[in-house]
Amino acid sequence: MSKTKMHLKRGDNVMVIAGKEKGKRGKILHVSPVKNRAIVEALNMVTHHERPSRTNPQGGLLQKEAPIHVSNLMLVCPKCSTPTRVGRTVLDDGTKARVCKNCSEMVDQG
Repeated sequence: MSKTKMHLKRGDNVMVIAGKEKGKRGKILHVSPVKNRAIVEALNMVTHHERPSRTNPQGGLLQKEAPIHVSNLMLVCPKCSTPTRVGRTVLDDGTKARVCKNCSEMVDQG
């Protein structure tokens, strides 16, 4: 597997556009560029069976977030608060910035 360029970053607010969580919004906790997946806060919850251990002597069932493929996620623009595609532009000082395709406002630098 090769690492691909991601249009999403940790901390972005996203909307799920496909799958069982379609229409829900959340914040990205972790991004895996090698697998093209992201973990979104409180979305795509799965049950994890935990064995008893020293840290968790009781064991039991835990709920945790599972990764979602990035093609099923869309960035929510902080300015116009709509799901949007992401463009890139080079600023005058040579740095790159992400741009909202709907309102043409800069999402962030870097």
